[in-house]
Amino acid sequence: MNPLRSIILAAAGSDAVRKMITTAPGTRAMVDRFVAGESVDDAINAVAALAETGRYATLDYLGEDTHDAAQAERIVQAYLTVLDRLHDAGLAAFAEVSVKLSALGQRVSQRLAVDNAFRICAAAEQCGTTVTVDMEDHTTTDDTLDAVAELRKPWPDVGAVLQSYLLRTEDDVAALAVPGSRVRLVKGAYAEPHNVAFSHSHDVDLAFVRCANALFAGGAYAMFGTHDPRLIELVRDRAAAHGVPRDGYEFQLLYGVRPDEQVRLSDAGQNVRVYVPYGEQWYGYLMRRLAERPANTTFFLRSVVTRS
Repeated sequence: MNPLRSIILAAAGSDAVRKMITTAPGTRAMVDRFVAGESVDDAINAVAALAETGRYATLDYLGEDTHDAAQAERIVQAYLTVLDRLHDAGLAAFAEVSVKLSALGQRVSQRLAVDNAFRICAAAEQCGTTVTVDMEDHTTTDDTLDAVAELRKPWPDVGAVLQSYLLRTEDDVAALAVPGSRVRLVKGAYAEPHNVAFSHSHDVDLAFVRCANALFAGGAYAMFGTHDPRLIELVRDRAAAHGVPRDGYEFQLLYGVRPDEQVRLSDAGQNVRVYVPYGEQWYGYLMRRLAERPANTTFFLRSVVTRS
């Protein structure tokens, strides 16, 4: 792992660093780059702007440190509200929602988190859209996949997320690569020990391509979360080799990252979905984005220490 990436991920868990960064005068510009805003209005406006350029969205209401049922309920209500707003604005066809079980109360109990996810999936169905269950660190992988399997019984279109840097992922892909299965494949953004994850980026990339081949071969609807131009072209090549048309899979890119490439891909006929985070609890999300691309950190740290 890149040493700077390790430092950033460690900082994500430090209360002292959190306080310094969240109160620094230059932080706002970086947050605005990667986060659509703090309110539901900001989220809806972001979806509308993306739809105007032919791009889709998946909305993530930020909040991962849920420690009680009341807090989980507030997260659920936020999702129910944004789903209603998408429907009322006529944007449900352009956006789904992404949920983290940790935000829905997984630390309280797995049952609470899954029950809350059921409520969100039911609302999404009523509003004419879908849900993808985000993957988190490796200690929650089995529980997350179990939840997806349970949610898929009434809602087969619930999306799963797999991370190519985990050693187990190719086996998970083999189980999920079936016709109609929506699977988002990403590299992974959590600090993981060497015994469960690849240590070198080249190995992560190779695993990503192997997983892409398996998803195409199995007939799944694959959603590739990557900004890497090499992987994007490799995915397009592998799709053609497997006879998968451009509307048979999609690329998912983060809000604020390579927007010109997002539009270029969309204009070329590719399905492009933008991961749009919003809400007040942006700190952990921002730190993982910086860890994924440490080159952003120089700009960010300069803005943090600049007083104005």
